[in-house]
Formats: sequence, C-alpha cells, structure tokens
Amino acid sequence: MRVFVGVAILLAGALLDRGETKAAGAPSDDLRRAAIVAHVGPARTITVGELENRILAMPAFQRLAFGDSPTTIRHRFLSDVALREALELQGAEAAGLLQRLPSAYAVDRARSSATIRAIRTHLGPASSIPMDDELAYYEANLGRYQSPERYQIWRILCPTREEAQTVLDLALKDATPKTFSDLARDHSQDKATRLRGGNVGFVMGDGSSNEPGLRVDPAIVTAARTVRDGELVAHPVPEGDSFAVVWRRGTLAASKRTVDDVAAQIRDAVWSERVKNETDRLVAHLRESNLRDLNQALLDDVDLDSARRTRAPGLAAREKAGSDGSATQR
Repeated sequence: MRVFVGVAILLAGALLDRGETKAAGAPSDDLRRAAIVAHVGPARTITVGELENRILAMPAFQRLAFGDSPTTIRHRFLSDVALREALELQGAEAAGLLQRLPSAYAVDRARSSATIRAIRTHLGPASSIPMDDELAYYEANLGRYQSPERYQIWRILCPTREEAQTVLDLALKDATPKTFSDLARDHSQDKATRLRGGNVGFVMGDGSSNEPGLRVDPAIVTAARTVRDGELVAHPVPEGDSFAVVWRRGTLAASKRTVDDVAAQIRDAVWSERVKNETDRLVAHLRESNLRDLNQALLDDVDLDSARRTRAPGLAAREKAGSDGSATQR
C-alpha cells in the first residue's frame, strides 16, 4: 500500500509560565490547552487539551500501563496512541478507504481502524495460511505443544546432612505448607526460594524449572520420582555440597500435541503476527517519511494534576476510591 501523507508538526507560540496559577477557563489556561502539539495531514490537529482530556478519561490503573511518572505517560500516550491513530486514519484516507468528514474523536478512532481492516483483507483469512508455514511455526515453538512430565517440588537446602535430617523430621511431624515455609525461611540456603516455601516450580528431569533462572540438581527430580504427590522424600538428598529436604507437591502429565491438533491455533497466531508486522511497518514508514519537527517539550504543558482538579471534578475522589477497593462494582 503506497500512502502519501502530509504530516506537519507546528511549534506552539507562547508557552504558559510554569509558575503561574492555571484556573479553569482563564485565558492563559485556554491558550495553554489550545497549543497544537501536532498537525497530522491537512486538517487533523492534536492539542495539549485533547491529550489532557483523553489521558484523564482513563481509569488510574489503565493510565499506569503507559508508565510510572506523568512525563512517561505523556510521551508514551502521544507516541503509542494519539499519533499512531492519527497516522492510521491518514493512511486510510490516502488509500481512498473513507471520505474524510468532520467528526468527534470516537468516530476518528473507528475510522482509523479502516487501515487495519484493509491490511487484514490484503493478507486474507487465517485459513489461507499455507501448511508449510504452519509446520515452520510448530517446529519453531515446539516447547508450547510438547513437554515432558514435570513435578512441582518444594525443597529446603541445608549445609549439612544432620541439619537436613532435623528439618525433615520436623516437616514429617506436620506436613503442611505453613510448617514447610517456616522451615525454609529459617534453614534454606537458597535465597531465591527461601521466602516462598522453597518452591522451585515445575521441574523437568534435567532439573530445569518453569520459573525463570531456577534450576536444581537432577538428583532432586530423581528423588521426587520415588514418592507420590504430597509426600516428602524419606531422606536428605545430596545436592552439590549441601543436602536437600524434598517435597513433591504435584505432577503435570507429559503433553504432546501434534501439528494437526493445534493447526487452527497456529493459523490464528501466524495471521495475527502478520497483521501486526504489516501495521507496524506502515506506521513506521509514515513516521519516518512524514513526521518532522516534533516538539516533545509541549508535552510538559499537559497538566494532569490541575486538569484533574479543575476540569474533571470528582475524578480524583473516584480514583482514590478505586485504589483502596471501596469503589462500587457494577
């Protein structure tokens, strides 16, 4: 798809003095909110006020998805949402997918999705993915579809056999998660799992765990195989220079799904990946060839705090209620 889009970024004229009080509706505040952060195409503008309104309309938890500081939220929302949607809309217009009419943001957003729909139509349905592509994806992601039997293991790593035997005796007297967790906290040398009851996750025969960065000696797995789910291994198990108290908590059976078993799932995954790649390429092309003179400094005038107090009365109270769990669920 060849898209020729005119995107011009205009610098705001006079910036509001940062120390000046910003009263809602005051001329100085109106000027600040009317400052144009970006011109996209011949008619679309993105202003400070629009960014404020859109960001503040989001629930607090959703806003945090864009970052942990106001500065990060402003920049990421502009780049990942506002500009991306505007560029997609321009792409749809340039390709003749829609007739541009004055509209509210909600309609603009719906229209911008026309570009995505066009990409999907161009790629065809997921059912058109060739079998060779399905097989290639299956082989590249074999671990998702085939896995050996795995054991959920909790273990306490002690420096000596004597200490491990003492810990084991105490655990056998009261084989409960609380007792085992307390013993792990007091005795285990494994700092990575000491504070979570010695839980090393679901472990395969080679000692590798589903928990990132965790691995145990394969001898631990061999010992766990000698007992049933919920049982403690009857003796301390050597692990390097230490000794482990091992509790087999559960088992995940081996899984082996063939390419035919997961063919529909694979086609959907490959198709979604291709739609995303094509969309990303289009947006990257539009940004590189048409977006210029972007003035990130204007984002400092997107005043989330004062906007919450003056233009969205009651929003802060609702967010506080939601954060402490007192909001009414509907």
